[in-house]
Amino acid sequence: MSYTAAVEGLYALAGELAGTRRKFELDHMRALMRALGDPQHQFKALLIAGTNGKGSTAATLASILAASGYRTGLYTSPHLLRVNERIQLAANAAPLLPITDDVFAGIFDRVQDAAAGAVRDGAFPQLPSFFEVVTAMAFCAFADACVDIAVLEVGLGGRLDATNIVNPLLSVITDISLDHTEWLGDTITAIAREKAGILRQNGVLVTLPQHPEANAAIGEVAVALNVTGVNAAEYLPGHSARRQEGPSTHNDDTRIPAFGTLLQLFPRLQGEHQRRNLALALAAAETLSTRFGFDRVSAESTTTGVAAVQWPGRLEQTAVPGGAPVLLDVAHNPAGIWTLRSFLSRAFESPGELPAPRTLVFSALADKAIHEMAQILFPLFDEPGNTILLVHVNSPRASTLDRLQSLATSSGEGVQATLSVLNSVKQAYDLVRLQARGSIVVAGSVYLVSEWKAAALADAHGSTLEVA
Repeated sequence: MSYTAAVEGLYALAGELAGTRRKFELDHMRALMRALGDPQHQFKALLIAGTNGKGSTAATLASILAASGYRTGLYTSPHLLRVNERIQLAANAAPLLPITDDVFAGIFDRVQDAAAGAVRDGAFPQLPSFFEVVTAMAFCAFADACVDIAVLEVGLGGRLDATNIVNPLLSVITDISLDHTEWLGDTITAIAREKAGILRQNGVLVTLPQHPEANAAIGEVAVALNVTGVNAAEYLPGHSARRQEGPSTHNDDTRIPAFGTLLQLFPRLQGEHQRRNLALALAAAETLSTRFGFDRVSAESTTTGVAAVQWPGRLEQTAVPGGAPVLLDVAHNPAGIWTLRSFLSRAFESPGELPAPRTLVFSALADKAIHEMAQILFPLFDEPGNTILLVHVNSPRASTLDRLQSLATSSGEGVQATLSVLNSVKQAYDLVRLQARGSIVVAGSVYLVSEWKAAALADAHGSTLEVA
């Protein structure tokens, strides 16, 4: 099977949140994995759940483990440009890289055959979903590569997520806020209980103090399961944490007590919120080293891993051909938008960082809290000369342009609408080129950032690029 055919077959499967609501059962995922020989039991793993920050935490922790010389697997979702990005491998202290097209296609074929057999034998009630198949593929890839450990980002919730069939060495819970309320509950308490479903009897939990309702709900589950807690607050870096560009100076560093010393770190990921994600990754790394025998994780390898982490689309800075800065961020719920607003407020005050006039390119999925997101973000772009471009993204869950425009009526006359992300790239580029100055911010949806990156590449190369 070719890679193209595998991607087409994968996208033909049912999505978790689009179309007819389906019931999720871990027994279904277990049946599929039995048909594949239970590869998820052939390697050690840990689970990372939460509303925001779980991907950054997973990427940072995996980078530390890879830098420590462990064969490391990383499973995350969603992807930005190519679906291979969800399944990454590293060995011999090399960087994490997505599995190859040939490996992807071969594993997809294997999983599809197993799924068809499980349905035929009555072990599986229906063909598995997109996420179930990709998760099964990740487990197969990690088993085939004989990884020492896999870092698994939970997709939705925790309790019934397809990743939750592993027996994790430890569980990490990042910050929790309201999102996917139709599926997980409409209160912080309900959502936190779903996330706490990744905890195990007598297991280990790494987390940070957060919303009181989330703390209480997670604490109740942890106590009932006799879980040992690791408070990552001890690993919180100072406010000097920021992306390191070029030669380091003493004023650029972040010093944190860990591994019996004072670590001097140079985080690549931007934003004050990344301090919390970094703390979680550091706490998990030291816990793996001291409690679970991963003794090659050291102060030196941690410093290397933190400096090497790559996590595109999270306050990612790029530029228009010609120099105008572009900021890409996948903030797609109110908590994420507040974090973005905090970063932008500081950046707008910094001369030359994101200069005026500014163009916001925004889109969101229909099942998100769009009104609240717009109220948080749009006022930053109210000043004369700024522009808000509203764009429809290519997703069955996408909000209509009419709905987006109805939310922008209070934002003045600088609001425009466009039917495609490619058009928004051209319009935004034209605005900054016409004025010979300014900057662009792209936010509101993972789908938007994904399509923007592909469309910007197409514009740069004068060709059409596909997102796969």
